[in-house]
Amino acid sequence: MLKPAFQKDEVLLADIETARQEPNKLHIWWLGQSGFLVHYNDTCVLFDPYLSDSLSRKYADTDKPHVRMSERVIDPARLNRIDVVTSSHNHTDHLDAETLQPLIAANPALQFIIPEANRAFIADRLKTHPDWPIGLTDGQTTTVGELVIHGVPAAHNEIERDAEGRCKFMGFVVEIAGYRVYHSGDTLWYDGMVDMLRPFDVDVAFLPINGNKPERRVAGNLNPDEAALLGRDIGAKLVIPHHYDLFEFNTANPADFVHACETYGTPYRVMQLGERVSLSR
Repeated sequence: MLKPAFQKDEVLLADIETARQEPNKLHIWWLGQSGFLVHYNDTCVLFDPYLSDSLSRKYADTDKPHVRMSERVIDPARLNRIDVVTSSHNHTDHLDAETLQPLIAANPALQFIIPEANRAFIADRLKTHPDWPIGLTDGQTTTVGELVIHGVPAAHNEIERDAEGRCKFMGFVVEIAGYRVYHSGDTLWYDGMVDMLRPFDVDVAFLPINGNKPERRVAGNLNPDEAALLGRDIGAKLVIPHHYDLFEFNTANPADFVHACETYGTPYRVMQLGERVSLSR
């Protein structure tokens, strides 16, 4: 029995349309795993969506099955009016052709933000022109419409760079109407991370909580305690956890994150699948 979504399909689409009629608010939906839809007035950003069953099929007959825990909230082909999509790195739950190709078809003007180091790989996986995505490495910034997007490193499990010194795993800080939203991608805590992120004065931080367990045989992430502590230390005004409740072998209990946040005094919100949170000044 899959964990049910708070809202999905037509109900989710109706809620997105309702939010479009509520101006001057930052609207956030969790779409599962590390995927978040962020909307402000006429600008819409989709962080690291994974909205298919491609990994469950790929690993079904292996010794590392990706057994799904929760419902899919939406067919990616039904998401329209998306301005920007990000991919923080090349792992399929952050760069899924079965999610991104329908999104691109439904949103022909969308801009795609990637680690520059991954350009050739991404063009091959998505069958797009290599020049199309906007590539960043750490310390670089780009402007897309009303958005200002900053590249920051991610350690998954190390800060890995290509021959030109460009990050293969990244997070992004996106400025939208005065809000600063940090999507970590997949990352562990690394030296200098707090000092680099604190000056952004982050309003919302999306941080992974599934931890780093070598027996899973996949690269790891912050655990619930580390995510709560990092959110506090960078001064984030709200921390929302991600990267759990999708695959049985690689998840965490968000109650542990709640406990850690309450211990450290970290402002937090645990979202349900397809749920909206709306913020206003």
